Amino acid sequence: MAINKVGSKGIEDGSVASADFAPNTVTSAKLQDGAVTNAKLTNSSVTLTGSSVSLGGSVSFNNKFVDWQSVITADGSTGTTAVSGKGYFIDTTSATHTLTLPSSAAIGDFIAIKDYAGTFGTNNLTIARNGHNIQGVANDSLISTNRASLVLVYVDSTKGWLYWEEHNVGNLGQTLFTSATGGTITTSGDFKIHTFTGDGCFVVSTLGNSPTVPTGGPTNVDYLVVAGGGAAGSTCVGGAAYYSGGGGAGGYRTTFPSPGCNAGAFPITTTTYPITVGGGGAFVPSGNPGGKGGNSVFSTITSTGGGGGAEGGDGASTGVGQPGGSGGGGSFANPGPTGSAKPAGSGNTPPVSPPQGNNGGAGGGTRNNTVGAGGGGGGAGGVGANSPTPGPGTNGGAGGNGVANSITGSAVTYAGGGGGNGPSAGGAGGPGGGGNGGNTNGGPGSAGTANTGGGGGGVYAGGSGIVIIRYKFQ
Repeated sequence: MAINKVGSKGIEDGSVASADFAPNTVTSAKLQDGAVTNAKLTNSSVTLTGSSVSLGGSVSFNNKFVDWQSVITADGSTGTTAVSGKGYFIDTTSATHTLTLPSSAAIGDFIAIKDYAGTFGTNNLTIARNGHNIQGVANDSLISTNRASLVLVYVDSTKGWLYWEEHNVGNLGQTLFTSATGGTITTSGDFKIHTFTGDGCFVVSTLGNSPTVPTGGPTNVDYLVVAGGGAAGSTCVGGAAYYSGGGGAGGYRTTFPSPGCNAGAFPITTTTYPITVGGGGAFVPSGNPGGKGGNSVFSTITSTGGGGGAEGGDGASTGVGQPGGSGGGGSFANPGPTGSAKPAGSGNTPPVSPPQGNNGGAGGGTRNNTVGAGGGGGGAGGVGANSPTPGPGTNGGAGGNGVANSITGSAVTYAGGGGGNGPSAGGAGGPGGGGNGGNTNGGPGSAGTANTGGGGGGVYAGGSGIVIIRYKFQ
């Protein structure tokens, strides 16, 4: 008799393998109710959506892709830390809001965001990156489009969180502008101006992110770097300086005004830039040329100090104007039967492009102790004037003109040359802080103006320099 029924008691545990069954031989009709229990199966449960469910058990599925949270009313001082898998309705009707991404994330984590009231354009939503990149950049995101909807998904440490779905999102990057400290800070429209009248540091903490974000600020700045002016030369005749040349102006270098609506022409990074502001050259008595002005420095930009004016009169050794940013004026050295006019110092030394200054003027006179005179120091905007002829050389030459610059928001003239000295009259100082030349009729002349880089006249020092940095901050 054929066997067509097998009771469970007749089967020893593990004695029947899957290889013992022909395909489709075991159907539900062949199984007695309750004959196959969980204990007879290798696995007694299944895993659904990350949770273990026992065989024969039940589970409820959420048919929503995102676990949406209650509406969050924005608060300018209190943010929200997001959790993967959840969605956030953000209401910025009355204030901005910050949603902070999780501090740790794994591939596939996602977060959804919806503008609840259509007010992100008025009160923005900031998505704080919390140590992760967003779209491959280490910047927070600023959502500033009304009715924006978006989903972020985490991929890896390089790209970080990527935007998976985007609706009504015009700009996914937070707008950044350059921010820095140092010097005296003023503003002019959308620009900040850092003015250094002495040594210091320009410390850049944040860079603009244009053109990555079209509304962001540039990563460039404009600068004005003016060196210290040179001093006037001295003479040995009676202690008065009426034969000597005027001091040359300090070197003048600038990018302002720059192209692109003055958005800056000089690239910077987030670092500390030491600033050096050159002092004015010192007047040195007793038949010596004037002292050279000090250099001013910002980053790779160095403006050279102005050349000292030539010494003049009896006992003068050379009478030649000194080179520098702008050259010192020449003199009429060793007056008398062997006296002669002496040449001026050269400007733009060492050379840069565009030139940082101009030559001084030559001295002049006759072979007579009373008529020799000095040339004017060079300025950023023009050469120093020669001692006038005919005359014959009794007046000092005028200092070279400086250059007006509006980097601070209003026009200021810098780097004028010092006037040359003469027995009858000293030459006028060049516009831009140049000191007036002296004479033997009670006119001692004047120093170069501080923080203009003007050259000295008479028996005086040159003016100190200045460094100004300007950038777009909003």
